[in-house]
Amino acid sequence: MPAVAVCRQANLTDVEPLYKMIEGYAQRGIMLPRSQAVLERQIKDFVVAEVDGEVVGCGSLCKLGEELVEIRSLGIAEGHKGKGLGSMLVEQLVEEARRQAIPKVMALTYEVSFFVKNGFAVVNKEIFPEKVWTDCVNCAKQHCCDEIAVLKILD
Repeated sequence: MPAVAVCRQANLTDVEPLYKMIEGYAQRGIMLPRSQAVLERQIKDFVVAEVDGEVVGCGSLCKLGEELVEIRSLGIAEGHKGKGLGSMLVEQLVEEARRQAIPKVMALTYEVSFFVKNGFAVVNKEIFPEKVWTDCVNCAKQHCCDEIAVLKILD
């Protein structure tokens, strides 16, 4: 029987697997690290992908203003990539932005083709002063950022 994947709201029992997954990406320099304490405080902002009861993917939504949210900490465990789980997570996060009546969803990414496939467009990251002043000001890559900004405007 094939494994069934579900997307759901994260809860406190997910903090440990979320931390391990995000830390794996952070060690490779492709995601900002998040402490377990931060994950506990922000757990309501996370969704997870689960296969046979195991958390194998995650993503979160961070409000940057009245009209802008950012998809953050989007990752899929090795062995589960390429199965549509990332798109499921993005779809759920976009629906949450719609529910909150926030018209713009952005992300900074190295996986541009994935986001384009999910309806985002590449944009100049300087159009997001909310992001620059909230996070980028504290980032080690602030003056040499190599991530690409993508944006989806909701109708």
